[in-house]
Amino acid sequence: MPEPTKKDDGQPEENVAPDSGDAPSENSVVVTPKEAKVASKDTEARVKITEPEAAVPIPAAKAPQPQPVVIVVTEIEPVEGEVTDPQPVENGHNEPEPTQAKKRVEGTEVKEEQPGTSKAPAPSMKKSDETIAATKKDKDGDVTASTPSPPPPAEDGSTPKKLSIDLPYDSDPESTRGRKDSVWSLGDGQPSEEIEKQNDTPPLSTLLIERPQSGSINVGGDITFVAKVEAKDLLRKPTIKWFKGKWMDLASKTGKHLQLKESFDRFTKIHTFEMHIIKAKENYAGNYRCEVTYKDKFDSCSFDLEVKEIPEGSLNIDIRSAFKRSTDGQDDAGELGFIGFIGLMEHKQEEVPEVDVWEILKNARPDEYEKIAFTYGITDLRGLLKRLKKTKKEEKKSEGADLNSTGCLLCLINVLYSVHIPILIKKLFYIFDGLRGEYIIRFLRLEPAYQVDKGGKIRLVVDLADPTVELKWYKNGQEIRPTPKFIFEHKGTQRIMVINNCQINDDAAYSVTAGEEKCTTELFVKELPVNIVKKLEPVKTTVNERIELECEVSEEGAKVRWMKNGVEVPTGVRSRYRVKSEGTKHWLIIEDATKDDTGTYSLMATGGTTEAHVQVDLKPLKILMDLQNVTVLLGQPLKLNCEIYPGNIPGRWYKNGQLVQPSEHISIMHRAKNHNLDIESTTIHDAGDYTFVPEGYTQTLSAKVHIIDPPRVHLEALNAQDNTVTIVAGNKLRLEIPISGEPAPRVVWMKGERVILDSGSRMRAETFADHTCLTIDIAEREDTGNYKIVLQNEAGEDTASVKIKVVDIPDAPEAALVTDVGGDWCTMTWEPPRYDGGSPILGYFIERKKKQSSRWMRLNFDLCKETTFEPKKMIEGVPYEVRVFAVNAIGVSKPSEPSKPFIPLAVTSEPTVLVVDDVTDTTVTMKWRPPDTIGAAGLDGYQVEYCLEGTDEWILANKELTEKTRYTITGLPVEAKILVRVKAINAAGASAPRTIQHSILVKEVIEPPKIRIPRHLKQTYIRKVGEVVNLVVPFVGKPRPKVNWLKEGQPIDKTVSIRNSDCDSIMFIRKAERKHSGKYELSVQVENHIDTAMLDIQIVDLPGPPQAVKIEEVWGNNVALDWSPPKDNGNAPIIGYTIQKADKKTMEWYTCIEHYHRTCITVSDLVVGNEYYFRIYSENMVGLSESATVTKNSALIMKEGMQLKIPEYNDRDFTEPPTFTQPLINTFAVAGYNATLNCSVRANPRPKVLWMKNKITIIDDPRYRMFSNQGVCTLEIRKPSPFDGGVYTCKAVNDLGEAHVDCKLEVKGGFTFFELMKRGVPLHLIDKYMNESKTSEKSESEKKGSN
Repeated sequence: MPEPTKKDDGQPEENVAPDSGDAPSENSVVVTPKEAKVASKDTEARVKITEPEAAVPIPAAKAPQPQPVVIVVTEIEPVEGEVTDPQPVENGHNEPEPTQAKKRVEGTEVKEEQPGTSKAPAPSMKKSDETIAATKKDKDGDVTASTPSPPPPAEDGSTPKKLSIDLPYDSDPESTRGRKDSVWSLGDGQPSEEIEKQNDTPPLSTLLIERPQSGSINVGGDITFVAKVEAKDLLRKPTIKWFKGKWMDLASKTGKHLQLKESFDRFTKIHTFEMHIIKAKENYAGNYRCEVTYKDKFDSCSFDLEVKEIPEGSLNIDIRSAFKRSTDGQDDAGELGFIGFIGLMEHKQEEVPEVDVWEILKNARPDEYEKIAFTYGITDLRGLLKRLKKTKKEEKKSEGADLNSTGCLLCLINVLYSVHIPILIKKLFYIFDGLRGEYIIRFLRLEPAYQVDKGGKIRLVVDLADPTVELKWYKNGQEIRPTPKFIFEHKGTQRIMVINNCQINDDAAYSVTAGEEKCTTELFVKELPVNIVKKLEPVKTTVNERIELECEVSEEGAKVRWMKNGVEVPTGVRSRYRVKSEGTKHWLIIEDATKDDTGTYSLMATGGTTEAHVQVDLKPLKILMDLQNVTVLLGQPLKLNCEIYPGNIPGRWYKNGQLVQPSEHISIMHRAKNHNLDIESTTIHDAGDYTFVPEGYTQTLSAKVHIIDPPRVHLEALNAQDNTVTIVAGNKLRLEIPISGEPAPRVVWMKGERVILDSGSRMRAETFADHTCLTIDIAEREDTGNYKIVLQNEAGEDTASVKIKVVDIPDAPEAALVTDVGGDWCTMTWEPPRYDGGSPILGYFIERKKKQSSRWMRLNFDLCKETTFEPKKMIEGVPYEVRVFAVNAIGVSKPSEPSKPFIPLAVTSEPTVLVVDDVTDTTVTMKWRPPDTIGAAGLDGYQVEYCLEGTDEWILANKELTEKTRYTITGLPVEAKILVRVKAINAAGASAPRTIQHSILVKEVIEPPKIRIPRHLKQTYIRKVGEVVNLVVPFVGKPRPKVNWLKEGQPIDKTVSIRNSDCDSIMFIRKAERKHSGKYELSVQVENHIDTAMLDIQIVDLPGPPQAVKIEEVWGNNVALDWSPPKDNGNAPIIGYTIQKADKKTMEWYTCIEHYHRTCITVSDLVVGNEYYFRIYSENMVGLSESATVTKNSALIMKEGMQLKIPEYNDRDFTEPPTFTQPLINTFAVAGYNATLNCSVRANPRPKVLWMKNKITIIDDPRYRMFSNQGVCTLEIRKPSPFDGGVYTCKAVNDLGEAHVDCKLEVKGGFTFFELMKRGVPLHLIDKYMNESKTSEKSESEKKGSN
């Protein structure tokens, strides 16, 4: 941080980080006032090195950081320099007495210039207050330096002197003469005319959306600085750093006085960074900086903190605590370093502690300073020595002393070593100039820091050992190019960069590189304070007047802050305050002043503050018309008004101390002097004390408002139709009815002529402030009736009536009467209950039970609205009883008496499938099926009736009941048309008739014959010898066809029996023989019409043995066999052979291989030394042959030396994905008869077969059976119904893939409604099926009719 620099007013200016302890101070270059001239690099300035103060002898191990060397630049006049030897050094030896020498010193002129006067040499040498102080040793071992501070004010206290140094230009080229160049780069007052003015507006922020604002607090106060960054376009959290000054990172200074916090709002996507300063101290004041970085983006913001000083009366400094160094974690550490101590000493001289350490130090030897500091607990030895040096009296300098070559060098070296800064010599080099007799001090590198005033100019100079090396300058890491702002100059080995018109954005870190070497410095741009030229003046006025505060500052366009009572005045668009500025003048204007504008107003500038008190008083109040007391009838308008002066004074209305706000009910008006409060329609709540209070005055206007109201009963609050209140018997009734009236009315309840008292036990009446109440603890039926309410007060009388209705459950109905009985149902009726309980009957519940049982079962869960009901689902032949419950809104009544017992008994359902079996010229034969439902009464028989077409008379065909389901009606007229119906008869009566749909013509009709070959006879019919052959071949035709059988064109054998009927022909063979095999022809003939069919019958037997079995070859343990097929194959193909072997010794036969297809084989793995016989059986579909053929010779297995090499064969890959070789075929099935679906699939490995119906897998369904044998897949559907029709899919899956085939199954025929219900088919599907059946039957009949 910068060392304290003197302001024009003589006060020190500090910039210390919070809780920084004894952190090293930042070095700066302080630029002289404008137009100041200083020495350039090649200029040889004469210096006078004063005798240093007594140095403290400190051992090397405990040596503190080096102290600064003071180099004083004297004025132009020839002087005599006095060089004295320093005090004893560290080793304790004393140097010889200083020698006095006088020499004329010439060359450099130092002049003091007054503004507006010419330059003149000073009559005598004066010491300048401008010093160059060497600062602490940095981390790298280099020594930093600071530039001279600004000059003190002039003697007259007005304008400061301008210090200039006239330099010779003997060694400079002509082009460089006249320039104001300096190693320290001191700024110029005004920029050159040819230099363009740089834009000092900082670049727009790319990250910060809210910047920290400058602030001020008192010592010991807390303050928070907030910075916000929007994170919508950021992938991660940005990095933020807080600095004090240019380089001090505050992240390492956090503690009890400094806290850094971060937060993130997920909804607004904003990062918030906060810096909290707690219990601030004076040295916390200064400039702070906030830097935000994110990848390649960078943003920064500077702000100031002002800490108001402690009043003078509270300063009390102890030297021992003041020079304690602050350390983290120690609460008793000193609050001040040397810098802070110096600052406080400028305000007030510290009080002398109990032990005067200053006097002890002044009288002690330098080698005792460390011991004294340790004794009194002083740890900041460097600060102590600085302060001690200031307090000592300066020794008189002898005049006329010259600096000789030896004395100057020794003096400089001794001074440096006496203050323990030997390292500084590494930063300087010195050359003796023989012509001038002078030592020239040159700085080789840039200093760590420089300072310049805003608008000034600075020169940065470096010296190169090799002038040919390329030099580059950088600002904040960015290379600087030559512009009118930045000018580069070369002077021999010197490289100079001139920065003109320094602005705030030039405050940055600069670096220069020469080859691999790099030098870095920092430039601080200081803004000059803005001073108050004309102060604010106090203002006293009244309300509604204009207030104008005027102030003048020292700079045009300066930024100032207006404050009121320490709070900044808002100056937005909607603010009452208006700020105006013109040149150096600033105004704060308040157009319409109010009493709240009273306060202390101040203007804050960077160089000072001015304040003034503004007093706004009220104008005197006059009451022209006061408020009057009012009495208003309820509902009538109310008007309150008054008149006051002044007329523009607003006011507030109060009722009973509560503020009255304008609303739809209350209207408040203010016109000039009149203030009105109007209520269009008054209520009881509008009564009270009203007060009008003028704003800003203590005087008030008051009036009383009284509202009167006649009594009234508010029955509308009951929300009951016809004012009728219903209550359930046994419950408690509390009837509250609102009443109103002013004053409170007297209330009387009456039922008829009886008055209800408030002291009744079960029924009582009570009255309250805003309502009356009737209470009945236990309601009874007798409480039903009209109740009258009478209200009376002084304003009038009011009456009202309320009807109370007590309701209860109804009485039980009368016993039910059963009027009709069915098989599982009956019809019952009953009469409503005599008393409905005061509430309408909503319905009835019905229950039934078996006569022998005591458990009643409810039949309906939804109320029955009628007085008739039909119970269902009863068991036939079992006696039942029923009873009824009545239900109203209150509840369920008691049950009625049980009905008389009854037994359900029903007739059977109608016969089914009535069809015409045969028709002749005089007879009609009908067939039908039994009823689906017979019932408990059984079935006695059937009754057949017929009716001639065109008449309605049904004639009974059978006088006696027939038990058969086939009947022939005889005696019918020829070519007559009749209708036939059949009824089922049992003990309960006749069922509904089943009538044939179409009329029947009584005439025999010729029907061409048609043979219907069964499916299994369409293929070869195979049977084994000795099995029974029974073939039934159905056919149709009328009249009865003639049937003829032929075998291969010849009459059939007598061993074959043939039996014919009207509809089929049966072939029967009791014991089949092979001669019965062959093709049979069946012919059916009706008159000239004939139909034929072919049947292929194959009778198979066991095959004969193979022929010529012989041993072809024997080698090793192998035997080759060969044979011929058998002569007799058993009338079936040979499907394989079985080969067996037997050892000659035992003759026990063992099977070598079965189902072998070829007629040659090699038998392997025979035992060496054994002799074998072989035999072979042939096999067909019936089985193995009865005998086997044995080899005539035997095969002896000999041991031989040679071995047969069996050639290697590559195994064939038999694996393949599923492939259907025979697909499914669309099939028609008859309802009730099993149906099968067949297909064949080839796959290896064996596939998994799945059957699906309509793409739904069939799993564990008992209606389906699935088979899979040798690749043939079969699905059997047991007794299918129309609902089993659909698309069936067979799917085969193995590891290599999958395949599927589809077919459509259509089931013809149907079921009755009862059968579908029995099978559990849903009702909507049954309805759909019945509609489809009717549609299909109608379409078939239409087709037949068209044919």
